[in-house]
Amino acid sequence: MAGDTLLAVVILLVVAVALVPLFKWLGLGTVLGYLVAGVAVGPFGFRLITDAESIRSVSEFGVVIMLFLIGLEVKPRELWHLKDKVVGMGLPQLLGTAVLVAGVAMALGSSWQTAFIIGLSIAMSSTAIAIQTIQQRSITATDTGRASLVILLVQDLAVIPILALIPVLAATSGASVAAAGGGNAYGWWMALLIIVGFIAVTLAARFLINPLMRWVATTKVPEAFTALGLLLVIAAAFATQSLGLSPALGAFVGGVLLADSEYRHELESNLEPFKGLLLGLFFITVGVGIAFGVLLSEPLKVIAIVAIIVGIKVAVLYGLATFFRMHLADRLLIALLLSQAGEFAFVLLQVGRTANIVPTADGELWAVVVALSMALTPFLLLVFDKFIIPRLNTASQKPAELPTDLPQSHSVIVLGYGRFGQIVTRLLRAQGHSMTLIDDDPAQIDLVKRFGVKVFYGDGGRLDMLRAAGAAEAEMIVIAVANGDRILATAKLIRRHFPKVKIAARAIDRSHAHQLMALGVDAIERETFRGAITLGEKALKALGHSAEDARRLAAAFEEHDERLLRESYELRGDRDAYIGFVRRSTEMLDRVMQADREQAERTIPVEPAAPAPKPSATPAAE
Repeated sequence: MAGDTLLAVVILLVVAVALVPLFKWLGLGTVLGYLVAGVAVGPFGFRLITDAESIRSVSEFGVVIMLFLIGLEVKPRELWHLKDKVVGMGLPQLLGTAVLVAGVAMALGSSWQTAFIIGLSIAMSSTAIAIQTIQQRSITATDTGRASLVILLVQDLAVIPILALIPVLAATSGASVAAAGGGNAYGWWMALLIIVGFIAVTLAARFLINPLMRWVATTKVPEAFTALGLLLVIAAAFATQSLGLSPALGAFVGGVLLADSEYRHELESNLEPFKGLLLGLFFITVGVGIAFGVLLSEPLKVIAIVAIIVGIKVAVLYGLATFFRMHLADRLLIALLLSQAGEFAFVLLQVGRTANIVPTADGELWAVVVALSMALTPFLLLVFDKFIIPRLNTASQKPAELPTDLPQSHSVIVLGYGRFGQIVTRLLRAQGHSMTLIDDDPAQIDLVKRFGVKVFYGDGGRLDMLRAAGAAEAEMIVIAVANGDRILATAKLIRRHFPKVKIAARAIDRSHAHQLMALGVDAIERETFRGAITLGEKALKALGHSAEDARRLAAAFEEHDERLLRESYELRGDRDAYIGFVRRSTEMLDRVMQADREQAERTIPVEPAAPAPKPSATPAAE
C-alpha cells in the first residue's frame, strides 16, 4: 500500500510539473492547472490513478497549513480598522450568497440542514485564485483589491464558526447518532468544550509557545525552527481532530493566536514551501476525485446549477460594489474575480459528509459544481480583459476617482535592527513612512520590545522571508545587517527577484561599496565613514580650530572622498591602476587641504598686540 501511495504521488507530481507551468503561461492560473492535472490522471482521464483516497490524507494537510498561514495574517486590530467594510461588504456577501444558494439547494430537494451547509460552502470564494490574480494585476492598493481582500478575510474567519456549527447541525438532525451507532459524537456539550479549549490554547500561545520559539531561535538552527513550525500546525490540528472536529479549525485558530508574534514572518517563510506543494497536491486529488459520472449523467442540470451559482455570486458582489459607489470597471472586476466557489467548499462539504449532514450524492454534485466554477473564472477574467474593458475605456468614460484612503507613505522593510538599523528606522519613521523591521537576534528583539518597538524574527537573506514580509510591494528595503558577504548576498537576491524595489545598504568599506554599486544599489553608506569625519571635526576643534573652520575642513574632505569613491569605481577591476589612482588622489587631497589652510591663515585678521603694562612700584605677582 505504501508503494502504491508513493507511485501515486510521483505520477501526480510529474503531471503537475508538465501542466501547471503551461496553464500559468496561458494566463489560466495554477489552480486550474492542478485541477486539470488531476482530471488527466484520474478515472476519467488516462486512469493512472483510480483511488484518490490513497493520497487524500497527505494532500489535505496542505489545506491545514494554508489555514494556519491565513490565521497568521488575521490581526484583530487591523480587522477593527476595516470594520465598516467588513460589516458593509464582507458579511452581507457571505450571508446573502449563502441564503440564495441554500434556496437553490432546497429547491433541488435537500433538507434545510444540508442546504445550510451547501449555501455557506458555496458562498466562499477561492482565496488561491483571487489572491494570485490580485498580485498578478498589481491591484492590491486599488478599490477592487482592498474590497476583495476584506471579503476573503471575512470568509476565512467564517470558517471557524461554520466548522463549529456542523456538529451542532449534526446533533439536531440526529445524523451523528445514526453514524456512531447510537453514540452522539457531536453533542451540545461540544460548544462548551470548544470554548474551554480555545482559552487553554490562548494561554499556551502566550506563556509557552512564544518562549519556546525564542529558545529555538537562539540555537540558530533553521531546521529546528522549521520543525517547530510543523509541530505547531500538526499539534493544533490534532487537538481539534481529537475532539471530533476538523483539523483545519485547529490550524486556523493556532495561526490567529500567533498573528501578533514577532516570529510570525519566520513561521510563514518556513511553512510556505510545504503549503504550496501540499495545496497543489490537494487540488490535484480534487481533480482526481471529481465525479464526472454526475456531469455525464445529468450534464444540463450541472451546467445550469453552475450558471445559477456564478450568476448569484456576481449579482450579490456587483450590488454591494454599487452600494459602495465603486467605479463600473471595479464593480465588474470584483464580481467576476470572486464569482467562483473556493477551496474551502471542498473542506466544508467533506466535513458535512463525515458528519452525515450532506448525503454522498449531494456532496458529489456540489463538488463538481465547485470545480467547474473555479475552472470558469480564468475564462470570465479573459472575457473581461478582452471585451469589457475596451468598451469601458472610451473617450467619453469619466476617469475613476482615486480612493480617499490610499496610504500617505510608502512601506519600507529594514533588515537588521541593531544600532545602524535603529538610526535609519527612526529617521524614516519620523517622516511618516511605515516600517517592517526584521532581525535574527532574539536577544535584540526582546530588548527593543521593552521600549515598545515591534521587530519580527527572521533571516532577511532568504527569498521566502522577503516575500512573506511583502518585499514585492515595498517601496524600499534597507539592508542594515552586519557582515559584508551577507549584505552582498541579500542585495543580489533582492535585485534579482524584486528589481523595482529601491535598495539602501550599509557598506563595510570602499571596496564593499563598489561591489554594492555594481549591483545597482540606490543608496550606500559606509558604516564608519561619517562617524569618523564627525570625530575628526571635533578633534580639530579640540586642537584649537574654530567651529566654522573645523566644519569647513570636514565638509571639504567628505566631498573629496565621495568623489574619489565614484571615480575609482571604474578602476576597481585593475588593482595596480586602482592603487595608483588612490595614491594620486590622496596626495592631491593633501595639497588641496594645505593650500586651503594657508589661504585661511592669510585671510585671518591679525589682532593688535596688547599694550605693555606700566611699571609699578611693587613687584608683579609671579
